[in-house]
Order: sequence, then C-alpha cells, then structure tokens
Amino acid sequence: GLDRQVRLDADTEAQKLLVTWEDGRASTFDVEILRTELMEIVFNETVVATEDQSTGKHQWNWTSPVPLECTSLSVKVRSRDGQDVSEWSSQQILPGLDLPDNTDSQMYPEGKTVPVGSNMTFCCIVKEGQQFGSLLYKDTLVKETMLSRRTYATTMTNQGPSNPSGTNVVCSDEKKMIITGAVVFVGYPPMPSDLVCETHDLISVDCQWSKGRETYLFGMARQTYYTLNGRNCSKARDSNMRCGLEQWDGNWTLVARNLLGEFRLTDAAELGHRVRPVAPVNLTTPEVYSWNASVGWLWKYNGYERLSLICQVQRTSHSNSSTQTYTGYGLNTVVLKDLQPDEKYNVKVRCGSQKNFWKWGEWSLPLSFQTKMDRPVAPDIWLWMDSDNLGRVLWKVSTTSGYEVTLWSPEENSQQTLTLPQSMYSLPINVTDRWSKVTVTARNPAGVSLPANVVIPRHLPGKNGGKGSGFPLSWVAHANASCGYVVDWYNTSCTHDCNVEWTRVCVSINAFFSFAGNFFAGVRYTFSLYACSSESTVLLERWHGYMQELVPSRTVPRLSPNQEGSDVQLTWDQIPLEHQRGFILGYTVYLTNASHLTLLANITDPQLTNHTVKNLVLGSYKFTVKAYNAAGEDGGATVSISLDPYTYWLIMEILVALGTMTCLLIIITIACYRKRKWVKKAFYPDIPEPKLPGEWGITQGTLDVKPSPHSMVHIVEDSVWDSSKEALVTVPEEDEEGTGDEEADTDEPASLRYYNQVVEEGSSSRGRPHASDSSASSTGSMDSGHTDVTYTGIQTSPDASQCAGGGGYRPQMQSASCPEDPQTGPEEHLQPPVGSFGGYQPQCSWKQDSPEADGGGLDQACLGSPTSVTSSQFLLPYDTSEEGKEHQSSASTWFHNLLTGKP
Repeated sequence: GLDRQVRLDADTEAQKLLVTWEDGRASTFDVEILRTELMEIVFNETVVATEDQSTGKHQWNWTSPVPLECTSLSVKVRSRDGQDVSEWSSQQILPGLDLPDNTDSQMYPEGKTVPVGSNMTFCCIVKEGQQFGSLLYKDTLVKETMLSRRTYATTMTNQGPSNPSGTNVVCSDEKKMIITGAVVFVGYPPMPSDLVCETHDLISVDCQWSKGRETYLFGMARQTYYTLNGRNCSKARDSNMRCGLEQWDGNWTLVARNLLGEFRLTDAAELGHRVRPVAPVNLTTPEVYSWNASVGWLWKYNGYERLSLICQVQRTSHSNSSTQTYTGYGLNTVVLKDLQPDEKYNVKVRCGSQKNFWKWGEWSLPLSFQTKMDRPVAPDIWLWMDSDNLGRVLWKVSTTSGYEVTLWSPEENSQQTLTLPQSMYSLPINVTDRWSKVTVTARNPAGVSLPANVVIPRHLPGKNGGKGSGFPLSWVAHANASCGYVVDWYNTSCTHDCNVEWTRVCVSINAFFSFAGNFFAGVRYTFSLYACSSESTVLLERWHGYMQELVPSRTVPRLSPNQEGSDVQLTWDQIPLEHQRGFILGYTVYLTNASHLTLLANITDPQLTNHTVKNLVLGSYKFTVKAYNAAGEDGGATVSISLDPYTYWLIMEILVALGTMTCLLIIITIACYRKRKWVKKAFYPDIPEPKLPGEWGITQGTLDVKPSPHSMVHIVEDSVWDSSKEALVTVPEEDEEGTGDEEADTDEPASLRYYNQVVEEGSSSRGRPHASDSSASSTGSMDSGHTDVTYTGIQTSPDASQCAGGGGYRPQMQSASCPEDPQTGPEEHLQPPVGSFGGYQPQCSWKQDSPEADGGGLDQACLGSPTSVTSSQFLLPYDTSEEGKEHQSSASTWFHNLLTGKP
C-alpha cells in the first residue's frame, strides 16, 4: 500500500507541488487534490509516474494556478493497472496560511514578475474575525471566488504592461477599508537590435545597439543587464546603448537579460572596414582674403596621419549655405574658394575613411570668420517693361554701399548720373525720353565695380497668349540674339513694384529650355523671352501659366438678383486674379433646393458675368453661381430672392417717391429754421426807424421807462355824439397833480399803468359789467355802439401839436379833427390821411366792435414795430385794403413767429 510513503514538497515561488511516493509495481496512478477546508476537488486525473531507479520512488510535479499559500490542500494517490485500482492512500495535507493560528491579513503572490499577456490568480486572506469586502485590480473592482472561510481569490487574464511602480492589487473589508495588498510587475523580456561595432582610434572597439521594445520593467532587480563578449556593460542605459572593448576582436556577442528572459546579438567585421573618425578639433583660419580663405584643424589620434580621409566642409553665410568635399592622407587643412567679399561665414568639418568608407564622423564645433572687403563685381542688371513706354532698370542686390546709375544719349552726347543708396535696386524709366542706354556700377569703400550696361528698346512686339499649366519653354532661334536670350518671370497678380526674376540663356540653347524656380501651385506667373543683342533687347514671346491649377479660393463676388417681371437676372463680378488659382473657363448657375443643386446653365464665356432665369412663378428661389477652372469649381456663391407681383413694385415706387419728397420738405424746413435770421433778413427785413421832424435826439442805451411829463387822456362814454363838443379839453395843472396824488400809492407812472390796464383788460372786457372808474368806462365804451374819446392836456412840442403838416406820430386811437377845422365831420376825423401821419398807422386796431376783432385780441398784435413815446400800440405802414389787413393779422404774424422761434 501507499499509506505511509506519500510526501508533499512545495515550491511557493514557482507555485509547484512535488508529490513523492513508493510503489514499484505500477507506473500509472490516480491523483486527487482537494481544498481541505471546503473539500472542493482541484485536480483528479490519471498520471504517469515512472520509478526513479536510484531511489525506487515515484515523483510527480503539479503547478497550482492558485498560490500555495492561499489555503490548505489535501492529496491522495492510488495505483492503477488497467481497470484494477488500489486503495487510496491516506490524505496528505499541505497547510496554507489561512489557518486560525495565522490571524493577520495577507495577499499572495507578492512582488512577482510575469510576462505581458499572462494569466494570474491573486488571493486575499482576511484577518481572523474580519469580514471580506472586495478586490481591486488597477483600481478596478473584480469578481472574487471563495476558497476557504478566510480566503478569497480572483484571476486576471491577459495582463497588460505595468507602470514603473508596478500593478497594485488591493483587498478591502466590508467598510471599503484596505486591509492588505500586493504588487505585480508585468513586462517583456529584452529584445535589442542593430548591434554595430566600429573603431575611432584604429585600436579599440565601440559597439552600439538599439534598445528595441520597451520592457516596462524598472528598478535594479528588474532592469535589463547587458554583456559584450562576457564583459559587463555597466554604463549601458536607456539613453546610451553602447559598450566598448580595449582591443579589436572582430567578433562580438551581446547578451541582454532580465527576470523574464535573455536575448543575444552578434556582429563581425575587419578593422579597416569600420573606421569612423572623430570630430576635428581646434579649427582655425590661417589666411583670409576677399574671395577665399584657408581652414585648418587638429586630430585627436596620431593614427589619422596615415589614414586616407575624405572631409566635408560646410560653410554658411546670411545668403546661402553650401558644402564642399576634400580628400587626402591625414587631411587637416583646406582652402575655401568662391567666397564673397566682406561676408561673415560659419564653417564646420567632418570626415570619413576614404577607403572602405563606413560612416561620416561627427561635425566639429563651428568656426566664424569674415572675408576682406573688395570692390564689388559688375551688377547683374535687366530692363523690365511695365508697359510699352514705361519700364524699370533692375539689378540684383549685392554687398555694396550704393549704386551709380548713368543714363546715356549718344545722339546728343549727353549723360545724367544718379547716386542711389544700397536699399534701392531699381530705377523707373520712360523709353520715350532721349536716353538710349543705362549703365549701373556698384561702389563700396574698396572701390567701384565694372559697369553693367543695358540698351533701352525703342519698340516692343505684340504679346503672345498664355499656355497651359507647367513651365516647359521653347522657342525658335532668333537672328538678332547675338548674346543669347533672357527669360524673366513674375507673379501676374502683382501690380506695383513686382519681384522680377530673370536668367540668361546661351545663344546655342533655343530648341527647348525648362527651368525650376520657387513656384507655387495656384499662382499665375508671366514669362517673357527676350533676344539679347548689342543694340537692344527684343521681346520675342510671352507666356502665362500655372505650375499647378487649383480650384478658386473665393466665390464670385457681388452676386445679386434683380426681378424683371417673371424673370430674374443674376449679375456678379469676376473673381480677383490672385484668387482664381487657374484659368477661369466659365460659370455654372444652379437652382438650390435644400442640399440639392439643379443645373440651370453652363456659361462657357469667362467674360460673361450675368444670366437671366426666365418664366418663373411667384415664390422664393435660391440660386448658386460657381466659377470653374481646370481643377474644378469653387465653393459657390448663393443668393435668394422672393418674386412679388409687379403691382407691388409700382406701389413701392410711389411710396418711395412720397417718402423722398417728405424727407426733402423736412430738410428744407429744418434748414430754414436754422437759418431763420438770414431768411428774416432776406424776406422780412426790419422796418427802419421813422425820421422825425425837428431835433429829436436819439440816444443809444438802455431804455428808461420813467415817463417824461405826460398828458392825460380822459375817456368819456356817451351814447349821443355831440358834434359841437370839442374833442380836446385842456385839464389844468392842478387837476393833473391831483390825479397824480390820488395814484401816488402805486409805484408805476400813470401812463404805464394805463398801458398795462388796457393790455390786460382789452381781451377780457366783453361781457364784464362796466366799472365806475375811467379805465372801466373806457373798457365799457368799447362794448357799446359808440365811444367818445377826448384827449386832454397833450403836452408836446409846439411843432408836434400842430395838425397840418405834422410829420410826427398821432395818438394811437383815431381822434377828432383839429380844432382849426370844426366843419370836418366825424367820418373824416376817423380816417385821417396817410401822409399826415408820416405813413404809419396803429399796428392793430383796437376797435372791439369791429367784425375783424372777433377773431383775436391783443395777443395777436404784431411785434417789432416802432411805437410812440406815449402810445401803447405799434405802428406799421398804412394799408387800407382788406387783403392787407388779413395779411397783417394772419400770414405776417405766423411767419414772424416762425422766424423769432415763438410758438
């Protein structure tokens, strides 16, 4: 039997269980493995285990998917011979760490390194008496399986690479508090590549390689270690994969190793085939001239003196950069040619083995130097014609301090020299002037260059049309091209101070010529071919073209619709030349309906920029117009229009006309209002002051309203007119003084008080009861059918008191006739002649009983007319006609109020 011979040995790191038993009669056995606490079968299979002849024992290895520390395992074995089996051996238990005497929380496996893509099971042993909560892998909740009372496990499949600190697996209790955890490192085994060994000093070897795939394993214990031919490469790091040996071997083996495996690389070569010189040091310029300079350097190793070298010298200036190649044994100095005077250069050098060239060495540190100044070379000049008569003399910019341009006229034996600054590189000319040749020289402190000449042509032939895209140019040989040809080109869209480039072509090249320049797709260029001769240049051909046509970058501008009855006319402008990006071939007109376009017309004439869509019904329409070239159509410009009945347009025109007239009248009214002073002066001037007889002094200054000695006017109301009664009764001075005493309790004079009373009560006297005083009597008399007015005690100058020939003012009310003419009737007294009053009458009549007075009061009195000293009315020129009265009472008053700004 097998009762006492079964033994269990565990390898927890490898998670392997070694089962050993003794039984020399059989080679086939049944093995059963269970989790002891829950009695769950983990493994139950028939295995083959041969007997070890030296020990007489059978051994069988089993790899557990679960760490052996997680829970206890029970193992039993029985032999099998066909269908015959023996009794099971007694169970042998491999104790786990979840036994009651291990009370702490634990997590397995801990700190293990596994390859990417592997499957791995983690188990959590919770603390005795503690409740399990959850398992998290990379902060992600995972599903767990119960292995025992305290052990819970989870299996992760196809694990991805870890971060530098590893992948965390944590176990939490029911309160989500972390109770334990473990770290696993998932990565790749090393896989370097491209091992290359070479020599720099012709003795030792320096090997380099590429790290290859990232291992994702970090730290001293998990990083990759390298050995070269058995020598530890301790300095090999991620940023410097290289290792050296002191002597050339010819064969090299690199071994890269980490916890997940190792990788080997090999290389082999002869010494002469792997020479890579080091960078030259201590660059100097022993000699520097205007057009050339010598550059020297030193080598770090003496063995280079016998080595055939090829070296590159790269020189860089502000204008260009170039590289020249030199060869020689132990090369350590070169001469740089074709330099530019007074130019700053930077040079650097690198070399390689000329025989069995392997690789270029490293560049040296740069060296700067500046060439000496020399007189400039003759400028490269060209005459570019803007039009038939206008052109520009152009020359290419060089290092100078200025230019001298001389215009020659051999016929007149005259010349004109212009001095231009360094910043100018062109001069406008007119071919109709007397000048026939232009000479340009450049100058600097070292001297003046040789002159460069160009002949001004007297005529230009017609221009040829453009070709297609691309710039292969060819022409027929011209008899006058004694000094070759000149081709110039510029951006066609340029209109002012264009950047013109040109090149000269030998006279023998005339069948075909193509050249490369800095051309851009979608840009139109104009090329001109000139025949060069000693007399002048002649334009032979001119081309327009694109290196590559592109669709227009802009849509047609100013697309607008216009309704013409039931038709709609679409008009637009041509796309600007710089946005055409190709030769415009025509336009397409579409009817837009949502996202669908219906083609209405294809206009093949690029000069036609309008199209009429006819016979449309009333409604809204949206039209799209696209320009197209050889590359395709542009994005399209869209416009909408709503067709309305034609009568609506007539109504709109009438409304617009009325609105325009209204605005015009408002503008005129506002202008007249703002210029009312000028209008008043032009159409309603001020009435001049009357010229009074006698010596009436007119003093300028503030009006003194204090009256001079005045006369009193007594208004006597009498319904019966007494013709025998004198109109004027003299009042003694005593009565005047008495009257003044009675009114002394007021501040204002009697005349002003009378004036104010008349003005205030004139408009409201109708319907009032008659007052007992004189003012009330006067007001009451206005309401009656007849009123007697008696002027008493009028104090005036002797001349002014005379009726006949009086040129002064009369009282404002129409009075009786003079005492000297008693026979004159009342009608004649009420209408004195105009001439007797100097041509002035009261401005507004105060006859309250007249029909004209019904429509207004004193507030309608016109202002601005002169008044007499003792009168309360204004005087205007006498007008007896009814039309004149109406004009004074209505139109004149309104117009005057408008000019004075009163409402």
